[in-house]
Amino acid sequence: MTEQRGLNVAVVGATGAVGQQMLATLENRDFPINKLLLLSSARSAGKKVAFKGEEFVVQEATPDSFEGIDIALFSAGGSVSKELAPEAVKRGAIVVDNTSAFRMAEDVPLVVPEVNEEDLRLHKGIIANPNCSTIQMVAALEPVRKAFGLTKVVVSTYQAVSGAGAAAINELLDQSQQILNGESINPSVLPVKAGNKHHQIAFNVIPQIDKFEENGFTYEEMKMINETKKIMHMPQLSVAATCVRLPVVTGHSESVYIEVESNDASAEQIKELLRNAPGIILEDEPENQLYPMPANAVGKNEVFVGRIRKDLDQPNGFHLWIVSDNLLKGAAWNSVQIAESLLKLGLVNLK
Repeated sequence: MTEQRGLNVAVVGATGAVGQQMLATLENRDFPINKLLLLSSARSAGKKVAFKGEEFVVQEATPDSFEGIDIALFSAGGSVSKELAPEAVKRGAIVVDNTSAFRMAEDVPLVVPEVNEEDLRLHKGIIANPNCSTIQMVAALEPVRKAFGLTKVVVSTYQAVSGAGAAAINELLDQSQQILNGESINPSVLPVKAGNKHHQIAFNVIPQIDKFEENGFTYEEMKMINETKKIMHMPQLSVAATCVRLPVVTGHSESVYIEVESNDASAEQIKELLRNAPGIILEDEPENQLYPMPANAVGKNEVFVGRIRKDLDQPNGFHLWIVSDNLLKGAAWNSVQIAESLLKLGLVNLK
């Protein structure tokens, strides 16, 4: 890679779906890179990956890999992050971690730049990237919270299989073809991390993402609940979530009900707020059947919002429909955006 004034960047999990999107996003944003290091598990080491027309050999990630690295983008699983992120920090790197390993740690900022960019100033080496479904929701709700306050959030998600990895994508595609061919299927992937029983995903809906907790909510649902409160600095906020897996490859959708503090807010005011909000695209013309859909969000960094309407019974209640590419704003783009914010705030300097 041609030397230029920039940062030394490592991507951990470079051969995975999110890692690949991170690289594409770094390239699309022309992020200032002096040296690029691609890291992975021993199993994927030796693979070759293209970036800006050059070929890079993926290396096995070890503690010493991070010598001289300024920013390390991690997306290789929680166990890898727990083992290697502290080692990267010891060697002077700032870690942006895309796993759940550090999200709820008190001394680790959990950041969506449109919502709580200033929290980056509090980092002690590790910055956590929130859960994909949390990111798009809080990005859409923050302008409303600022203007009218926020007291309650009830969300039902419609999540794509790519959030569960390449094996889940392959299972959806294979099952779909098998069912169309009249063949029998043998589910073996979804729901992930949920025990030994698996369910059909093609032409079906699975109301479980991750394992169930003792309170009846799944781990994915608890992530949304706890992360929303942390990102918005609202520990008393009432949040409930139901997370559902759909036979969609990419793009998470969410039906969100909120209650605001003001009884004077209108749907039109909320639409206007979101029309002008950073990182948000308003698609709300029901008369023209214009509303967000995952098929149209794929490959785009923004969060799409529509179907905004006032509740019929609750004067301070509103309904929204929120859609985003879970691999981009839900993962890779938010991570790179955090890196850009670190530069903007002067928390890391070009060399």
